[in-house]
Amino acid sequence: MARRKPKLAVWKFSSCDGCQLSLLGCEDELLAVVGEVEIAYFLEATRARVKGPYDVSLVEGSVTTPEEVERIQQVRRQSGLLVTIGACATAGGIQALKNVKDVNQFIDAVYAHPEYIETLETSTPIQDHVPVDFELRGCPISKEQLLEVLNATLNGRAPNVPKYSQCIECKRTGTVCVMVSQGQPCLGPVTQAGCGNVCPACERGCFGCFGPKETPNMASLSRRMAELGMERREIKHFYRLFTANADAFREESKGHE
Repeated sequence: MARRKPKLAVWKFSSCDGCQLSLLGCEDELLAVVGEVEIAYFLEATRARVKGPYDVSLVEGSVTTPEEVERIQQVRRQSGLLVTIGACATAGGIQALKNVKDVNQFIDAVYAHPEYIETLETSTPIQDHVPVDFELRGCPISKEQLLEVLNATLNGRAPNVPKYSQCIECKRTGTVCVMVSQGQPCLGPVTQAGCGNVCPACERGCFGCFGPKETPNMASLSRRMAELGMERREIKHFYRLFTANADAFREESKGHE
């Protein structure tokens, strides 16, 4: 008797689809994943749908509309494990910039007919609405980390995803610190590793795509950026990028209003 493959579902909320594309970008590795699971729901890849419940749900995107508040509850009810993927799902995404402003000003500025737009005043991570079993950070996520999470889930173990800072990744790859050598602002000291050292390797400061690391020393980094000549307004905006609504970044940016 053939064993039943675990059902995998991939859901989209308010996002750009980049994290779902990271899954499709796994290419050869994805074939191995398909051999171990039944992809039951993944509209980015196929229109075929298999009814739940689902053993594992990957959720991309933040909650920004009344409809999404209801839909994430439905996804949670029919999911064994729920894993959020990407900065939108784990921190509200770059669209969470509306959380610190009047959302109606954005709507009026962007849309020709604002009366047709139905949105919440905030963009919030999935964990603000339902219990989440694991968060996978990034904008977009790392395909290597995604494969690690799927592998760990299928084998009943905890995923091995780093919690340390981007600076550790720079040291391991021999990347010269752009803050020390060039005086560039960099969120690396307070940002969780995982991107593959993309920006510092190109001699640019880290933009914090993976959100704050464990116990980040935000005040110390802010003082250093001020020493580099950044004004309070610049520091505030530097924290308000891809993961502006992550607790540590949000609270530190408020201190520079």
